[in-house]
This record gives sequence, structure tokens and C-alpha cells, in this order.
Amino acid sequence: MNRPRRFIAIGIVFVLTLGVPYRLLPEAPSGSQGIAQFAAPSQQWDRGTEIAIEEAYRQCFKTYIIDGRIINVRLPFAENNERSELADTELFIQGGGKSNPADLWASIDAILATDDFHRYIQILQDGKEKVLIFDLSSRRWTWTRDLYEIARMKAQAYKGLPHRPYVLHNGQDVENSDIYNYLYCIGRLGMDCSGFVWHVLTYTARKAGVDLRATVQKALKLSKKLDPSQFVGTWYFDSKRPELEQVPDNIKNLRSGDIILFRGSDGRAVHSAIIQSIDMQKGRIRYLQSTDEAPLDERGVHESWILFDPAKPDLSLKDPSLQWTQKRFPAFPGEKASAFSDDGERYRAFPEYGAGKVVRFKLMNSVFKTLNARYN
Repeated sequence: MNRPRRFIAIGIVFVLTLGVPYRLLPEAPSGSQGIAQFAAPSQQWDRGTEIAIEEAYRQCFKTYIIDGRIINVRLPFAENNERSELADTELFIQGGGKSNPADLWASIDAILATDDFHRYIQILQDGKEKVLIFDLSSRRWTWTRDLYEIARMKAQAYKGLPHRPYVLHNGQDVENSDIYNYLYCIGRLGMDCSGFVWHVLTYTARKAGVDLRATVQKALKLSKKLDPSQFVGTWYFDSKRPELEQVPDNIKNLRSGDIILFRGSDGRAVHSAIIQSIDMQKGRIRYLQSTDEAPLDERGVHESWILFDPAKPDLSLKDPSLQWTQKRFPAFPGEKASAFSDDGERYRAFPEYGAGKVVRFKLMNSVFKTLNARYN
């Protein structure tokens, strides 16, 4: 008997904006397994910087056919030792969370072609309710149909550990979240928040002919053999490096490419995101980030929104009247919930340390000028 095809990778990206797909193009190819081609970034956005950032964002998505079903996969969030506190080993991930999308997709292609992944997909669809148990330390998974374990999960008596998450599954369809769980736990790969921001910045700068990598290499006095992506974390964006400038976070001061920083309880910036566009007429800021504290289908690289009154451009991002639409949830249902209900609460948190802030690479000023002039 012929074995079913495991997956087909399709070079078409599916990106959602406020839950609505980009408009279909009339010239959508007919030989794309029924998937229509979506509008190019230059048709969706007006300014050059917005277009370049959107292009970098879309590199973090890829469409696959898995067991006959179209699934749009986003790069997972992952950082070294994120869940290692109770593990008996360090939990390193590919590239330390700083790998570029092309390398990550090559690894994901290989993972989705393995016999183990094929078996995982078959078990998921066996029609029987079960609890899946992942082990990040050993990169293995198993499952149980024990009624007591299933009842515990339904009663929210979560039994998992940080490095051994438990997932309740209905035994029916394969969802995007199932692919994410496998890639994150078994593949142990993805982009952390600063790795994603760095990818967007370097791609956008390169579109304007600026080598941001070389600039940071020189600023940090790194050997040319060392990739600065391994040294540019959220701590770097929160530093007083001369190549960075702090931007007053009033809406009227913000621009595409600005970096939003969120503080932790010790006063350090612990999370970063990047602004893609600011619509002063409609009153909305679109920012992009990689995090796993999000709804299940948004874990990893995703878009987020801040809604504001267009008549009040002087408002700070800290103003509680702004609506941050990004809700925060635990990475796996049953784990301890985030201390903040949404990104707005997180940005305003820890005012004793100044709360959140916005920074900008000074070098991006020339990038803005070049890219925006190109599309005017």
C-alpha cells in the first residue's frame, strides 16, 4: 500500500490582518493547490518602510499541505533555557533564538518529513480523546488515553512541568497549534523576541542599502567572524548605546521601525516588539512580535494592534485610554497565566522603573528617508 504524502511546502504566504485575509488578486494562479495568491506588501501599504517591514514579517510564515490539509505555519517563539528550571539539562535551541527565517524553514522542512512527525499526525487523528505529553529535554513525545488523566486536564488540574507540557487533544483534526507544539517541543527551534526584531531591522536596512550588521559589529567591537545577532538581545535595545536613541512614546513621535520595550519586575527590559505602521487617520498602530504568551493560534511571530483616538496624537503609549488588542495567555492551557491581561497592562507595568519605552536605531533615520522616497 502506498504511504500517504506527509507534506507539501507551498511558496505562498497567508497573513491575517485583524482577522481578515489580504484581498485576493485576480491573477491568482490556478495551479496552487486551491490557494489564492494574496496582495503584495506594496499593494497593502503605502510607505517604503512599512512595505519592507511587512516583507520581513511574511518571511516568518510558510504554507504547507499536511495530510491533505492546508496549514499556514508561523515561526514559533523559542529562546534558550526558557523552560529549563526543572529540567536535568540545559535546553538550548537552534541558533539561540536568533536564526534567520531561511535556516529555520530548512530545519522545519526536514522535521515535517520525519517518520516521527508522520506518526504524530496519525495519532492526533485517531478519533480518540487523549493527553499528549511532550518532553523538551529528550525531544520525545507520548500520549495516554487514561480517563483519569483526561478528566484532570478538563478539570484544569494541570500536571505538566515547564519542560514537560501536557496538551489535551480531541483526536479529530490537526490544528495549527498542534504543528506549533511539535516544532517547539520536539524541534526546539524558533525566534525569540529580540531575534525577530533584529531580523526585521536588518532586512529593512538592507533594502535601503544599509548594512546594520556591520554597523553593530563595529559598535560592539566584534570580530567579523562573529554574528552580531547572537549579541543583540533585548538588553541591547534597552542600553544607552550611542547608536540608539530613546523616543518619547507619544503617538505623534512614533515611526515604523521603532522598537517597543516592555519591562520586567527587576526593571530590565524583558520583551521587545517592532512597529510596522501608524495610521493617524484611523487611529491604529500595528506592531509585530514573537512571543508565546498569546492565544494558541497566535503563539510565535504575529501581529498586534494599538487603537487610539486620532484627535489625540499627543497621548503616550502609557495612557490607559489606548486599547491594546493583544491578549496574553499561558503558552500551554493549564500553565500559570500571565500576570498581565494584555500588552497594554504589560507596557504600563513597573512604573517605578519608568514602565515601557520606545527606542530607535539612529541609522534607521537614513533608512526611512531612502525607502519612503522610493515609493513616493
